[in-house]
Formats: sequence, C-alpha cells, structure tokens
Amino acid sequence: MHIARVTLREIELPLRERFVISSGWMDVRRILLLELEDVEAVTCWSECVCGDRPNYSPETVDTAWLALREWLIPRVLESPLEGPGAVRARLDAGVQGHPMAKAAIEMGCWGLSARRADQALAERIGGTRERVPTGISIGIQDSPAALVDKARAAIDEGYRKVKLKISPGVDIDYVRAVREALGPDAVLAVDANAAYTLDDAEHLARLDPFDLVMIEQPLAAGDLVRHARLQDRLTTPLCLDESIVSVEDTEDMLALGAGRIVNIKPGRVGGFTSSIAIHDAAQAADVPVWCGGMLESGIGRAYNVALASLPNFHLPGDLSPSRRYWERDIVTPEWTMTEDGFVEVPRGTSGLGVDVDIDRIDDVTTRAETMTAARATA
Repeated sequence: MHIARVTLREIELPLRERFVISSGWMDVRRILLLELEDVEAVTCWSECVCGDRPNYSPETVDTAWLALREWLIPRVLESPLEGPGAVRARLDAGVQGHPMAKAAIEMGCWGLSARRADQALAERIGGTRERVPTGISIGIQDSPAALVDKARAAIDEGYRKVKLKISPGVDIDYVRAVREALGPDAVLAVDANAAYTLDDAEHLARLDPFDLVMIEQPLAAGDLVRHARLQDRLTTPLCLDESIVSVEDTEDMLALGAGRIVNIKPGRVGGFTSSIAIHDAAQAADVPVWCGGMLESGIGRAYNVALASLPNFHLPGDLSPSRRYWERDIVTPEWTMTEDGFVEVPRGTSGLGVDVDIDRIDDVTTRAETMTAARATA
C-alpha cells in the first residue's frame, strides 16, 4: 500500500435537533473528513470523530487538523506501508496521543485496503455478522415526561436498546419515569459521560432497581480504581467508555474489576487494530463489548457497522440510521434500520458499502487542504 495523496476537509452538518449530554450540547456538527488516494488512484474516505470542544476528549477538530497536517499524514506519504495493520505503529513512533487523528488515517487505510482487495470492509477485518442490532442514545431532556416521549418513540421505531444520557439532578426521576412507562421488558441503559464522583455511589445505587443493562462511564476517564470501588457497591454492570483507549486499559479494567462491559469506539481507541485487540481481550474474558457512536456522518457510520460485525459485539450499538441525526447525510444510500431494529452489514460491494455524495460534501465544506508526498517531504 502506497498512499500518494490525502485531502483534509472540514464540513458542517446541522443536527435535526439539539443533542445534550452532561458536558455540553450541539446543534451543528463540525466533522473532519479524509480522502486517501494511493499511487494507482484508488480512493477511500474516512472520518475523524473529534468534536469542536475538548469536553469528551482532549482532541478537537482543530487539534486533529494540526496533528494530521504537521505530523501524521507526512508519515504515511513518505514510503509504502506493508498494510493497514502496520499503520498505527508508524503513526505512534515519536508522536504521543492524538488517537482520534491517528484513527482517521488508520481506518482509512483499512477501507482503502478493502477496496483494493475487492472485499467488504467488514469481511476485511474479520466480521462475521450479516446484520447488527441497533440502539439509540437519547440526550438529556427538559423533563421526565419529555424523555418518556422520546424513549417510547424509539421503542416504537424498533430500537433494541434505549440509552438515556444522565447527569446529577437529571437522573433517578427521569430513569424511573421511563422504566415505569415502558415496562420491565424494555432494554434500557444510562450514560453519565463522567459526570459523577465516587461520593455519589449511594445515589447511583438508586439506579439498581431499574434493571438497567449498564451504567456507562459514571466517573472520570482513566479512574479505574474508583470505578472498581463503585462496581463493588452496585448490582448494575458498569460499562467503560472514555476510560478505555487501549488494550492495556482493557486488561487493567479486567484485573481490577472496574467494569463488566466495554464500549469500543474505534476513533477513541486509535483505529481498527486497537479495536480488534480490545475486542479479542474482552472476548477471552467473556466480557461483552458494543460499538458506541460519536455523532458520525454516514462515512464514520460505515466503519462502526463493519466493526460491530465482529463476533463479540453482543449488545446493540449506537448505530442509528442517517435520519436520526441528519436531514441529509453525505452518503448514498443513507443508512437505514429494519423494522425489528437491525442495520444490515454491507457485503455486496468492496470498501465501505456506501457511496460518498461528493456534491453534498462540496456544499457543506468549510475548508480543505490536500497533501502529497512531495509536499510532505518539503
């Protein structure tokens, strides 16, 4: 594999409705896209999942653009690569951090290799599922009644898991209202995005009677010891998200008993190579994993669907169809969901399984920059 050209594009996609979590809200999604082209003019697109503020991760669209332009893209342009599995090591050499920026290149190389091999991306990474179960993430609402309305609508649409964003003061009464309205059979989870501390353990234990699938990332990212102490005091499984950025973090979580479920977001952990290693470690320990979302466009969704086709992704992922977030996506066909809550894994075409809508991307592009090998070595 020999990359000849990489184009960075920033686009802005307005959300259909404001999305609120414990650390902020969003009306418009700034998205960083990459288009990779090899020396034989084969191309593939990928997406960097950073937000525009460092409220979920230290990385942002602007820091990722800088890291990609100055340090990361030149490394994949300078000489041929043995294959996508070798990309992460080249990007890591002498460059600490920036996993989301690195993932955008690494995953793009996986997509490009799938196209070159005339394989579906899911097949290229070892995925076995023909379709994957779909959940929905519902942002913080103004009242329990408003949350009930959103959750009931999601169940009616066929979603197989409903995840409710929570924060201190917007939690127990809201979750109770949803459980009472939807009944005991609805698959419910909550996500705190690190909004609590260990001092809230007794309060969080009040969620146990609601029979939740998980409480996702209640405490600070990286704080595995306190998550282990909290898990000891709860019957509800903890799921770690922001705390897991490598397979080593997963091994530490397992050793400490800091959680019983892992949310694998490939952008967060630096790409597919790391995601697969985390998947395999969790599978060996009989710990389920699932694929979270970062308000991706249809390009990012293609990578998530492919990853979720791996065998240990037992729980429904945040893989909502395009219309959940966007009036018009940037891929065709747009992502859809079956009536019984599944997303079909593309297997009939090579690469991502969807076409990139170049006209749509042109309409929403706010800046662009192309790098070539000659420029990268200048």
